[in-house]
Amino acid sequence: MLILVVVAMMTMMTVNAQSLTGRTYYNANILAGELNKKLKEVDQKIPEIKAKGYAEFEKKNGRKPTAAEKAKLEKEINEKVAQAKALAKGASTAITVEFKTEKNAVMKADMKISEDAMKAAGIGWLKRKALKAALAVAPSSSKATYVVKGDLIILNDGEEKDTLRLSSDGKYLYGKFEKDVNFKLTRTK
Repeated sequence: MLILVVVAMMTMMTVNAQSLTGRTYYNANILAGELNKKLKEVDQKIPEIKAKGYAEFEKKNGRKPTAAEKAKLEKEINEKVAQAKALAKGASTAITVEFKTEKNAVMKADMKISEDAMKAAGIGWLKRKALKAALAVAPSSSKATYVVKGDLIILNDGEEKDTLRLSSDGKYLYGKFEKDVNFKLTRTK
């Protein structure tokens, strides 16, 4: 048992002592897993959403909805869910972290939303064009300095700090996007 602990500690020290210079980590869509999870949650809540819709109808109209009114409500709910799914499938956020020197890194983000996905989600022409224009002028890369503390890599772009965790084998970087969204970047070189 003691031998395993010593080997594990030596492995960690070796990974941590290795230079990150020249390494690149990448994920084609850091939000894919989270979006799929949210869509599954929505699918599970559809019966609850329908029941709420029926209750609101009854409260507003003072009577239970007819079969035709229930069908109309269910159609609207199904359309909204289909729109959300289309948008989720057509949106991606790729992240790349390149370690240029012992202290400097470049972080790149490539956010895309397909025209077809926006159309399927019911987004009008003007909003689609505005969204595409906003994405086109958004900064796609940012220079940062970094420090390594154990398996933590703290990146600072001058405005905010991002903390990533290096896997023990050095193949992955783990991080958080917002509070609840975890992501993994895979070493590509």
